[in-house]
Amino acid sequence: MRKSAIYLTITVINIALCSALFMHAAVRRKDAGKELASQANIVKEYQLTDLVLFTEARYTRHPSMADLNTPFQDYPFSFEHFPSGSLMPVPPGIRR
Repeated sequence: MRKSAIYLTITVINIALCSALFMHAAVRRKDAGKELASQANIVKEYQLTDLVLFTEARYTRHPSMADLNTPFQDYPFSFEHFPSGSLMPVPPGIRR
């Protein structure tokens, strides 16, 4: 089998898989409408504030309520202790 035939076969398989994923997402979006409405009612009823993104450090749990110096509590140039800290963007107040 030629290398070009292998490449084209893999490309066609990947395109088919991506298309199947997009079709699945479109179908699930229609089904998820009722579930999202139910979750919105729960949030409204219990007056929940923010979504917990990570469970590791308190400054990554609720970025809107974090202290600006919490990531640097050991010393200003300390390394990040938690992997989720590298996924969080720098707060706008520190960037200025």
